[in-house]
Amino acid sequence: MKLWLDGGLQDIESARVSVFDHGLTVGDGVFETVKAVEGRPFALTRHLDRLTRSARGLGLVDPDLDEVRRACAAVLEANPMPLGRLRITYTGGHGPLGSDRGDLGPTLVVALGATARRPDSTAAITVPWTRNERGAVTGLKTTSYAENVVALARASQQGASEALFANTVGQLCEGTGSNVFVVLDGEIHTPPLASGCLAGITRALTIEWAAAKETDLPLDVLEHADEIFLTSTLRDIQAVHRVDGRALPAAPGPVTAKAMRVFDERSGDDLDP
Repeated sequence: MKLWLDGGLQDIESARVSVFDHGLTVGDGVFETVKAVEGRPFALTRHLDRLTRSARGLGLVDPDLDEVRRACAAVLEANPMPLGRLRITYTGGHGPLGSDRGDLGPTLVVALGATARRPDSTAAITVPWTRNERGAVTGLKTTSYAENVVALARASQQGASEALFANTVGQLCEGTGSNVFVVLDGEIHTPPLASGCLAGITRALTIEWAAAKETDLPLDVLEHADEIFLTSTLRDIQAVHRVDGRALPAAPGPVTAKAMRVFDERSGDDLDP
């Protein structure tokens, strides 16, 4: 297996990033996860646009998107697989042991791992911790993921694959690595970006392709929504058959199933929508 580091392909076993890299010491970095089907990335332009927005939000210099595209192509060619998780990581680079940045420039790593198609439905839980919809890094896809690691571990302990957060005012926000949608009276709703959720690529496509509405939703909407589903790069659209103690045995319901079909068709027709 090979990855991209320091401007070229390297063997995974020998590739090394400095222990003083700011992405490691203080989480000063951004990333994107891109689905790759038979060596072809999906929605790469949208992902690279968000990578740039996240970098700017942290005050990092803009990534060289031409290099990122070359890196993605090289890694995909070097590691053929049916379905892959292409991970682009961009950090502040070598820096001091504190929050100040160094001046040696950023680090770019592009790596690929094999993955499998998700089940059509899954279980989720809610967690007592909140997303800060007014934080300095709200809406940025940063490498500071410790909060998500803790929440996802709790979900795993309870037989679920995702943990769902409210924001500081009690509104439904997002999952650790997904956006959440609910069906009410036949209409699809999802929290607006102002809730503090990430501007998910799959979220945006689902809003466009499935005519979903952005709506402020209380967390307890999960207790009575007709259907619930999650979206993310590797989930695409995935129904939820249980939230905490509430079962939704018919998942995926008819509205979710239609959205899943439309997403599969549209994403199959255009790899870079």
